[in-house]
Parts: sequence; C-alpha cells; structure tokens
Amino acid sequence: MEEKSVSAWLQRAAACLRQELGLDPDTARLEAQLLAAHALGVDRAWLVAHGEQAPERAQHQILAALLQRRRAGEPMAYLLGRREFYGMELHVSPAVLIPRPETELLVELALARLPTERPGRILDLGTGSGAIALALARARPLATIVAVDRSAAALAVARANAQRLAPARVNFVLGDWYAPLGDQDFDLIVANPPYVAADDPHLQQGDLRFEPREALAAGADGLDALRVITAGAPAHLRAGGWLLVEHGHEQGAACCALLAQAGFEDIGTWTDLAGLPRVSGGALPRG
Repeated sequence: MEEKSVSAWLQRAAACLRQELGLDPDTARLEAQLLAAHALGVDRAWLVAHGEQAPERAQHQILAALLQRRRAGEPMAYLLGRREFYGMELHVSPAVLIPRPETELLVELALARLPTERPGRILDLGTGSGAIALALARARPLATIVAVDRSAAALAVARANAQRLAPARVNFVLGDWYAPLGDQDFDLIVANPPYVAADDPHLQQGDLRFEPREALAAGADGLDALRVITAGAPAHLRAGGWLLVEHGHEQGAACCALLAQAGFEDIGTWTDLAGLPRVSGGALPRG
C-alpha cells in the first residue's frame, strides 16, 4: 500500500510498530520519523514541514523495506547505519556489536586512569566498531592506542569510523586477543568482550538475534573470553598498569576472582547508571 502523503505513512508505520513490537506511542512515533528521514534523505523537521508531500514510487519501496525489517525486530542502529556513543556518531553494521550506553562507564573509568598531560599506551581488545578506542583517542590526544579485533569486517567498520572521528589516532590490528601483539606492553588494557553464556535464551530475543554471535557468546558460562583476557594481561601490562573489562551484571564476583588469580591488586567492580555491576578491574603490582 502506497500512502498519499508522508504524514499518512508516518501514522501507519507508528501504528504498526506499536502493535507488532509493543512500543509505547512516543517511541513508535520517533522510530517511524527516523526511518522516514533516513529513507527520504531529510531531517525530522522536514517531515513536519512537508508532511502532505507524496513520496515517489522508489521512495515508497525504500520506506516499505525499512518498515518491514523493523517490524521483524531488526535494530534501529542497523537500519539507520549509525549509533551515538560518548558524544560520537558511529557508523555500525551487522558486522559489529551495537555500542550501548552502559559501556560508557568503561570509558570513564579508563580516562580516570589516564593522565591528560603525559603520553600513555592503551590497548582495546575486541574493538568492534572502535567505540571505546575512539572515545579514548579523542579525550587523550597524547596517548598511543592499539585496537585489536579478529573480525576483518569489524575492523573495516572501525577504520571507517576512525577516518571521520580521529584520523591516524588508532592503530587497528587484525588478530585474536593478544596473539598479534608480540611483546608490546601498555599502561592500560580495556575490553568489552563476549560474556553471554552460549545457551542463554536472551541470544534468541530482541536486538541480540541480529548481532554477531561471536561478539556476544563466550562458552558455557560466558567467561571464556574474560579468562583469556585476564590471564594474558600481565604479560602486556607495565608495572602499575590497569586492566578494565566489561561483563554481565551477575559476573562481577567471577571477574574479580579471575583478576586475583592473575595477580592483580586494587581489584574492584563498578556499577552502571542502572545500578548493575558492569565493569571490573585491577592494577598490576609495581614490583
């Protein structure tokens, strides 16, 4: 069905999203506007000013395809190709995990351990879209930053984001965790690794259905990647250097145990804005 006006399409799309995805009216209206603006190549203000304008046939086809994908539950970030994170607009694709607000806690904790007035070396493991590495690069221009990911498709997204947001500030490396780094050492290691149990039913629900499984699931208990990261960190950290990792809200105690086993001190867990344990970390002893 081709509506006679943009306004009519917006009304129908919002109604569909309310009914089929269970969105509240304000969210459904906003998503319909964002989809229409993306399809038509305009901003939301244009939609209000030109609501009675009739979309062209090709535009109708794009609108219909986007709405159908959203009705199937595909995340808005993938449909629009972008997501805001720490004041940056990041390009995203199904090759990368969608950056989430709770990960900004990891950035804040890292910045608190990185003096602005002197250089430092930072490693971002499993960089995905480059969200963490680029946020740190923009806030700490003196730092040297290395970002690793084993997915070439993810690194292509990260490099494209870096070209727009922090040109020549991050060295992106293809490889599995520490494997491509040789004997490089760092003042700080950060990671938002996979931490969902492989059989967790949430992987079949919501946005997670569409995100790369290798960026989400990590073994039977969700701790496989965290084990590798914590065990390998001391070989790549300078004395006094910090490791900070994001994890599931029920994994704080397990992460702290892994950090203690690896010889870290000053171990702690920090909560996100929802009050849930979200990041754990510790410092390598100075000697």
